[in-house]
Order: sequence, then C-alpha cells, then structure tokens
Amino acid sequence: MARRTRHAALALFPVLALAATMTACATKVNTGSQDSGSGISLVQSGKLVTCTHLSYKPFQFSQGNETVGFDVDLVNLVAKDLGVKQEIFDTPFETITSGEVFNTGKCDLAAAGMTIKPDRAEVIDFSEPYFDASQALLVKKDSPVKSLEDLRGKKIGVQLETTGEIYANENAEKYGYTVVQFEDLPLMQTAVRTGSVDAAMNDNGVLLDYVKEFPETAVVAEFDTQEKYGIGVKKGNTALKAKIDEVLKKAKDSGEYDTLYEKWFGKKPESK
Repeated sequence: MARRTRHAALALFPVLALAATMTACATKVNTGSQDSGSGISLVQSGKLVTCTHLSYKPFQFSQGNETVGFDVDLVNLVAKDLGVKQEIFDTPFETITSGEVFNTGKCDLAAAGMTIKPDRAEVIDFSEPYFDASQALLVKKDSPVKSLEDLRGKKIGVQLETTGEIYANENAEKYGYTVVQFEDLPLMQTAVRTGSVDAAMNDNGVLLDYVKEFPETAVVAEFDTQEKYGIGVKKGNTALKAKIDEVLKKAKDSGEYDTLYEKWFGKKPESK
C-alpha cells in the first residue's frame, strides 16, 4: 500500500474584499432573516459574499489589491443582476465542501473551481454545471516522468480535499507512488519546480495555465475524469440557486460566457 504523507500546515486565510460597482438591479434582495417576493436573503447588506480558496488561477487569484479570475467574473454577473457588490471571503477548501461556511453564515455562495460530486451535494446545493474539467499531471519539463506508470517509488503532490487527491489515492497502490498533500495549489505547484515531489495532480485548467507562466514545467498527461464545476450554495437555498442558474443561462445564450471564457483561457469553449 502506498504511503500518504501530509505537507504544509492548515491555516485560515485573511478575508479579501473585491470591490466592483454594480449598477443593474433585476431583483429585490433582502438581507439576514428578512423575506421578500424573490425569496433571496444575503448574509450582508448590499453584498454577495463569495467563499473561495485562493489561489486557483485562472479561476480566482490575487492581482494587486483585487481578486480576479473566471469564477469571479461569473459571480459578478450574478451580483450585478441582484444590484449588489461581490465580496470575496478566502477560506480553506474543506470548509466549503463540508458546507461549514454556509452553516455558519460566512457566505452566500461558493465559487472555487469546485467539481460537482455526490458526497458534496449531500451537504451543499450546486448550480447547473458551468465548466468541464479533467485531471492532469504536472512535472518538470526535463523529467523522465510521462505517466503514472513512471511514478513507482516516487512522490506525487496533491491539493487537500480535491478530486485530484481522490484520483491519486485511488491509483496509489496500483502504481506504487507516495501521495503528498498540500494545503493549496501554489504550494503544490512550487513543490514540482523545487523537486520536493516528482509530479503533481490537479485539474487541467489550472495546470495548463501554470505552464504558460512557468515554461520549465509541463503537463504530460490528462485523465478523462469527466468533471463539471458548479457554484455552491447552502443546502435548501433554492432561490439563490435559481438566480445563479438564470444568470449563467443568460450569459451563455448572449455570448457573454464565451467572451469571459476566452478572456481567461485564451480560446472559446468547445461546443458540446
């Protein structure tokens, strides 16, 4: 049985605010415990608070004093429709997937490049899917590792509580590698460049973006795990889920989704 080790201390991250002026108001929104015809209540007046785990470029990451990215832009469309501003709350990923951030009133929704999974859907509700993903293998460009088969007796890095960690663990015994956990994506990616691990596994979108910035690394394999991302909300918050689905559909129908996709990924999404 391959051994699992844990790397990097778990820590809470500071709150980051994303300031953006929102002008359009399509729905009357109340806050706290108030009720309205729309059925939408927000945890803070005038704000749509988004829980995420930084950094997960290009979905959400810090740029100067702002938090930007594909997910951020999509949620800005929801905030604009509600006539409020989006605010980012940075928190460990496991507090999102467990539903803790919703049960303790930390945020209204979670946008974190998050795969829709049955166990997660037991504790939080998801929007309709908005992004397709698969797993990928990151190595140094001159590495002899080209596949999981080449990792026998070596170390593979994963991000805690991700589908990459699940996939790596499911195949650890078969391929005889050691799984090393990292609290966040940048720590895992840096470990590949420094040689602390021989390879790393995460979603293809973030790793393909990473090799553009760090050409000394390469994505050598992708695994068709057929994952789909969704925006999370508190279990039973049907009103906010319906609003998110409505805005996403409108963005796809109008072409605005394609524009944002090309902005962050350099190409139009593949037609289905």
